[in-house]
Amino acid sequence: MTVTQTTTEDRLRGLRAWQREAFEEYFRREPRDFLAVATPGAGKTTFALTLASELLQRHAVRAITIVCPTEHLKKQWAEAAARFGIAIDPDFRNGQGALGRQYVGVAVTYAQVAAHPMLHRNRTEARKTLVIFDEVHHAGDALSWGDAVREAFDPAARRLSLTGTPFRSDINPIPFVDYVQDGAGVRRCSWDYSYGYGPALEDGVVRPVIFMAYSGEMRWRTRAGDELAARLGEPLTQDALSQAWRAALDPKGDWIKRVLQAADRRLTEVRKTHPDAGGLVIASDHENARAYSRILRQITGKGATVVLSDDPTASKKISRFAAGDDRWMVAVRMVSEGVDVPRLMVGVYATSTSTALFFAQAIGRFVRVRQRGEVASVFLPSVPTLLEYAGEMERERDHVLDRTPAEGDEYPEEDLLKEANKKRDTPDAGEELPFETMESAAEFDRALYDGAEYGGMPGSTEEEDFLGLPGLLDPQQVSQLLRKRKDELKASEIRARKRVDEPAEEEGPTHQVLADLRRELSGLVGAWHHRTGKPHGVIHNELRRACGGPPVAQATPAQIRERIAKLRTWAVGGR
Repeated sequence: MTVTQTTTEDRLRGLRAWQREAFEEYFRREPRDFLAVATPGAGKTTFALTLASELLQRHAVRAITIVCPTEHLKKQWAEAAARFGIAIDPDFRNGQGALGRQYVGVAVTYAQVAAHPMLHRNRTEARKTLVIFDEVHHAGDALSWGDAVREAFDPAARRLSLTGTPFRSDINPIPFVDYVQDGAGVRRCSWDYSYGYGPALEDGVVRPVIFMAYSGEMRWRTRAGDELAARLGEPLTQDALSQAWRAALDPKGDWIKRVLQAADRRLTEVRKTHPDAGGLVIASDHENARAYSRILRQITGKGATVVLSDDPTASKKISRFAAGDDRWMVAVRMVSEGVDVPRLMVGVYATSTSTALFFAQAIGRFVRVRQRGEVASVFLPSVPTLLEYAGEMERERDHVLDRTPAEGDEYPEEDLLKEANKKRDTPDAGEELPFETMESAAEFDRALYDGAEYGGMPGSTEEEDFLGLPGLLDPQQVSQLLRKRKDELKASEIRARKRVDEPAEEEGPTHQVLADLRRELSGLVGAWHHRTGKPHGVIHNELRRACGGPPVAQATPAQIRERIAKLRTWAVGGR
């Protein structure tokens, strides 16, 4: 097939600034290997195909091989290449032999290459080939994979490596990626061009993301008959956190139902300005995915698109959802990486997968901007690891060798990729401690945006405020709105403290004033109990220790006001 004849300037027209810069940097040196790091949603595919088209026109290469993580991405790449006049076969199989003459190249998976590296080496040697590695960190998923990729594509004329997350949980080197030794003797991956989330946000290339974190009380029974309880969002042992997290995600409990309901209310608000906006629930396993779909039907009156990795129609379902205007899609990992559905603007992180790489790729599904001013919202459990990732969205990471894998690296990326392509009917967390969820309750904990936290105050309407944020705000407007809410909260605290310090003008009889103040304090103590899990009596005792004075029954109006002010201060993280 002949590639569509266009000029270099034609190909560069319409590119984003970073894509043009990366293109120019490549052709300034024309290296054999080039690693481009760009945040998910920035447009790596467009950059790569523009570069491929130019290399074909210059006859620097005559064939293209695209290597990607999953079957669905093969088809997505082929469709994108067709728009550049480049015919790519996404259905090429190792056993079929020669490629059809109508194709310029093929799209294959890393697993496909690992199954027969010599076949792909022979194809690469036969013609001058450009190899595009999509999400190249997967080439290091296992020593066997890395060895196969190196063997298959060592003869390539050019190699272009792409990733949105240039880091891994393990220390396996990535083929064709350079590592530079720092002052401490540690080898770190070196890239040729980098475009992070922070700069992309400033340029309006990606959406800002507001994270809505939910805590709550969890109670479950083990097979030994023991009844255990914990509060999600508080310091817990690894086992307790694992089980509390699992209880939260259990479709039989109320936590996930409450969070899905809140997420759907947020989606309704977003659809006021973006009528086709969609939501995605990332589930742990097939059983939960189907159950979440049933819950969404109860909430919305309509079913959700369920994408299961062992479903042969999965790619068609994703494409149909991307082109339509249905509200919700539920998927098991498969939609966490590379899949392009720009209308996804609300997400629910309903999986216990906790690696930084998986989290970054999952959030990448929601940042793909269509027009300036869009805001993405992601709902997640109040789990310390996830909150840390959410607070560090703009921090660049790199792949570091020569280190000991940290505790918590128990979900290596190769396992996640394998499980994205097979049926899975058991949850991720706490499998060694099977239990029955007895109760799970969800409460809005805090919102995170741009590295700052906006905590919910017991008894406040902050959750409603966040759910009702307009769907069309640029990053600066989001920051201004959230800062204004925080300033109003602080001003309310100051006013409350002043009421304690200044003599109060009693409105009505003393007994009535005291009754009103006791009711207000009791309501706040009840809310603080739900947030912390502490008994009411313990909270009252802590307030007495902090503020002084007698029990509530003997306290004066000024003393009760002081305790109310102190409790409000605790609620926003103060002491």
